Amino acid sequence: MKARKAEDLRKLNDADLAMNLKDAQETLANLRFKKTLGEVEDTAYLKILRKDIARIHTVISERKQALSKKNIPQQ
Repeated sequence: MKARKAEDLRKLNDADLAMNLKDAQETLANLRFKKTLGEVEDTAYLKILRKDIARIHTVISERKQALSKKNIPQQ
């Protein structure tokens, strides 16, 4: 699987981001388990998933920061 780009993730709404995050985390956990059993051939996919999860967290964080800046009254 190819890594997702941050541009594509920014186009998604919050619910889709949360769903993608949950799916990626579950997949990563399953692959880590399978890796310990020696059933995973493509270990590079683990790295891709970790980076995708980090990108999703970054996009969520950016949105939270943008919301908090809007709510701060100007002095």
